Amino acid sequence: MIERKPEFRHGARWASGFRRLLIDRTGVAAVEFALIFPLMITFYFGAMETSHMLTANRRVTSVAYTAADITAQAISVSDADVSDIFSASAAILRPFSTTPLSIRISSVVANSSGVNKVAWSDGYQIAGRAVNSTMTLPAGLTSPGTSVIVAEVTYQYSSPISETITEDISFTDTAYLKPRRAAKVARTN
Repeated sequence: MIERKPEFRHGARWASGFRRLLIDRTGVAAVEFALIFPLMITFYFGAMETSHMLTANRRVTSVAYTAADITAQAISVSDADVSDIFSASAAILRPFSTTPLSIRISSVVANSSGVNKVAWSDGYQIAGRAVNSTMTLPAGLTSPGTSVIVAEVTYQYSSPISETITEDISFTDTAYLKPRRAAKVARTN
């Protein structure tokens, strides 16, 4: 009988243990889960954040259209009316904060030469445009003697979920509507 050296038996035990480790599948799911979990949680919060951003962007569009629509339905607007229009428009943005929201409503009238001039302008958390300043509008929107209500909205979106998004994202939208009940919406004080 051939006697084996103790070192060789130790090597055989090591090889046998390694083979058993390769064959053993218990715990593989736990290891796979540990590797995949950070990616899954990142996708989950990313999808949630994208949903919040898209909702905020849609609401900015709704705020612009609503501000222009309410104003275009009036024959004239006073300070109280403009304040109500801003309040109603800003309420659309809820549950998002209205602190970074700015709304500017302007009545733009095309003069006899077809140059678009600001007749009046008011702002919510932003200054109104200067009266008689020129404003560029999309082609074909006005003709001499006509007017249009322009609502410009800007919203600085900041992520409520993630600290990794450090910069605010700026959403802007502009709505153009013709007055419905008069040729021009007058501004009274």
